Amino acid sequence: MAGRIPQAFIDELIARTDIVELIGGRVQLKKAGREWKACCPFHNEKTPSFWVSPDKQFYHCFGCGAHGTALGFLMEHDKLPFPDAVEELASRLGLEVPREGGEAARARPGDDLHPLLADVTQFYRDCLRESARARKYLEGRGITAESCVKFAIGYAPDAWDSVLKRFGGSPERDRALLEAGLVVERSGQGESGHYDRFRDRVMFPIRDARGRPIAFGGRILDKGEPKYLNSPETPLFHKGRELYGLYEARQALRKVERLMVVEGYVDVVRLAQSGIAWSVATLGTATTPEHLNRLFRVTNELVFCFDGDAAGRNAAWRALENALEHARDGRQLRFLFLPEGHDPDTLVGEEGAEAFEARVAGAVPISEFLVGQLVARTDLSSVDGRARLAELARPLLARVPPGVYHELLVERLAEAVRMPAGRLEELLRVRAPGARGRAAPPPAADTRRLPRSAGRQPLLTQAILLLLHHPGAAQAVASLPAWLEGDHKGFPVLRDLLETARAEPQFTTAQLVERWRDRPEGARIAELAGEESLVRDARAAGRELVSLLDRIGGALGPGRRLDELIEASRERRLSAEEQKEFQGLLGARGLAPKS
Repeated sequence: MAGRIPQAFIDELIARTDIVELIGGRVQLKKAGREWKACCPFHNEKTPSFWVSPDKQFYHCFGCGAHGTALGFLMEHDKLPFPDAVEELASRLGLEVPREGGEAARARPGDDLHPLLADVTQFYRDCLRESARARKYLEGRGITAESCVKFAIGYAPDAWDSVLKRFGGSPERDRALLEAGLVVERSGQGESGHYDRFRDRVMFPIRDARGRPIAFGGRILDKGEPKYLNSPETPLFHKGRELYGLYEARQALRKVERLMVVEGYVDVVRLAQSGIAWSVATLGTATTPEHLNRLFRVTNELVFCFDGDAAGRNAAWRALENALEHARDGRQLRFLFLPEGHDPDTLVGEEGAEAFEARVAGAVPISEFLVGQLVARTDLSSVDGRARLAELARPLLARVPPGVYHELLVERLAEAVRMPAGRLEELLRVRAPGARGRAAPPPAADTRRLPRSAGRQPLLTQAILLLLHHPGAAQAVASLPAWLEGDHKGFPVLRDLLETARAEPQFTTAQLVERWRDRPEGARIAELAGEESLVRDARAAGRELVSLLDRIGGALGPGRRLDELIEASRERRLSAEEQKEFQGLLGARGLAPKS
């Protein structure tokens, strides 16, 4: 199908992605031997049953059964569709996602605008070099020439048609400029045509995860309104989802330990200049759930930075309301309020990076900010006031996912209303979404790693299971057994796995599983990959696989009737009676798979 992502690229993505690093950026993992463990992010539990294997590049929860590859985790945890999950992994590696079918197979609407936006970015940069006035403005804001290069900062000339003249000129090119948000359609009576959206402004390109410009923010040099002008919504740009500086932060830091959300472009640039390369800015909007989803894909610690005045605290409260559903175990959300009259760029310029980071270290945890704001709205000296606080807290607590974080927040509120936490929880009847139902109990320590029926599974299933967990074992098989040519249920699966693993000796469990994602047997393959083979020694796996294949062949060999039926199936379709007989003979020898 045109536009399909090539399987070879999926193989490469899985091979180059470190699943421990990926999941560790979203879940607090702890080393446990050769693997990593955590409390499962997909169900409520207090004892870790979620395991991540760097060897297999696979995760599995022994509590709720969740399992999968790096792509599967992004799809389940981040709620991304498959193409978006591929894009996310590719962007982490700086790769372009190829599509089968050439230009006609465009991955997303607006993809053909990327070259135009890149060219306009370079045009603005060239204009900056020619404008002493714009450079003087940036110098006055403390922005260095090095930062201008790093952030690709430019200047839109003070003219109505600079971009239009340079990049327009035909109906098709003018439409592309309009679609990219670079020009505006004339709307006056008797007027037609277009004019430049950005004029006499310092230009800050907004870049996607791969560093491609998708929009601009323009800051006026002199007095005037609006002070900042952003690109409109386009096929490439959605203001409520994008963050300025996120690409640059990920490029500057090998591992993003935390991110600070500020309000302005200049704040991000000045902080990065000072060595605080972990700040991003929303684009003239409050922090949205989409912003938070993107941020928590990168790090588990967020600091929201606001002015300390009433407007700043109101903005902080809106951010808190959206952030509560993301307040789960292993994550930190804090709020930093600046002295009145200061922005991050002015404060870091005045105090220096060390003093600013000290302020960040003292930022208020989300729980303290929430309780503090509620307390400020009520009179805790009266019973009515404390009851009012509890009622104000009810809808907020309902947004917090179940877990330790939720319980600690209830305890903090209970202190404020002078009531036992259990009693407060009972009275409020707070149950976060997903809290209904009983969580699966953690498995016993001595049986955690092994399926209950591992040793009693049919030989065919044992061979598939072994191959999934030790793909390299296929190299011990000199040639495929002749009996695998039969079309018995399970034979094609084993045959395909053997052929793939023999042809790709470097394949991991995850790569084998991804090969089966869109096939009918894919779910069962992934389920088996979540179990553990009884053979844990990779060196012994080859011998065991050969032994299993011999045993299957041996079980088939003495049965001459089986041989006859297999031979007959190659030449014609077996009758219903023959098929029933065939299945019965296999079942008698432990070969029939479970239905």
